[in-house]
Amino acid sequence: MEIKAVRFKQNGFYTQPMVLGGEEGPEKYDPQIRYGGAMTNYLIDTGDEVILVDTGLPAGAPDEAPDETSIGYLGETVAEYMDSFAALGYKPEQVTKILLTHKHNDHSGELKSFPNAKIYVNEDELGADELQGIDNIVPVSFTDGAYYNFPACQKIADGIYYIKAKGHTNGNSIVIVELDGLFYMIHGDITYTDEALYANKLSIVFEDMAAARETLDRVREFIRNHPTVYVSTHCARGPKNLEEKLVVDLDNPPAPDIVEVDFSAFKTTGKYVCSICGYIYDPAEHDGVAFEDLPDDWKCPRCKQSKDKFNKA
Repeated sequence: MEIKAVRFKQNGFYTQPMVLGGEEGPEKYDPQIRYGGAMTNYLIDTGDEVILVDTGLPAGAPDEAPDETSIGYLGETVAEYMDSFAALGYKPEQVTKILLTHKHNDHSGELKSFPNAKIYVNEDELGADELQGIDNIVPVSFTDGAYYNFPACQKIADGIYYIKAKGHTNGNSIVIVELDGLFYMIHGDITYTDEALYANKLSIVFEDMAAARETLDRVREFIRNHPTVYVSTHCARGPKNLEEKLVVDLDNPPAPDIVEVDFSAFKTTGKYVCSICGYIYDPAEHDGVAFEDLPDDWKCPRCKQSKDKFNKA
């Protein structure tokens, strides 16, 4: 069995208030500190099956143009998700299963591109707009009992477990792969960066704070008791953790990945992109109403986050 990275964005960032301020409030942290971000999904080749964990942004999604006030930035496009997938040497028809960590568009964008795949989705996510019109969804009710200290899981294949992890969304899930004595924990947004894992902090983005805290506590307890490689979607360190088989040591965190950003390099189009779920606000699709003219209490139609979570595109 082999786990491979599907990389499609790089040189992104997340501010310290976004990464660490979920419980204490973002005002407790320094918005000038930005941690490195990226976007990477993962492929598991068992030898018998090709299994994906999430499917990136949809083709054609515009790059963001963040400014000094942006709390996060998904990063510049390395390649479209499907091109990065193909570069690994696979064809869409080979994919047998997709394990969705959660509904947001930056994780579910290319679900329809894999005609032979069964798409495993926490049953609590089935009503999401992003999942409508997709016929090959398998609702998961986690009937295989506990997985160590996690109360509910579904065994997908030998050594591959889909685990209920409510918090970031109400149907959030994680994937753990057991391989050569290590536990690879592949997740969407349990934390946006590894700094939050080591600091034991929630991000500011969740649908259920109490559940998000419980999930992070369980993640950290699991890591303390099992040699775990923490494989993230948004953290720039995710692919390195995977490639170098870096086992988390919660008592000895690595130096923070703090980045400098040249905001003058970004060009704008009039569109805006949600830095949380990837939703694109295009004035042409909203009777020409500019994003700036939307009311202050306007929310993202997909993830219900506020206007300040959007970046220019």
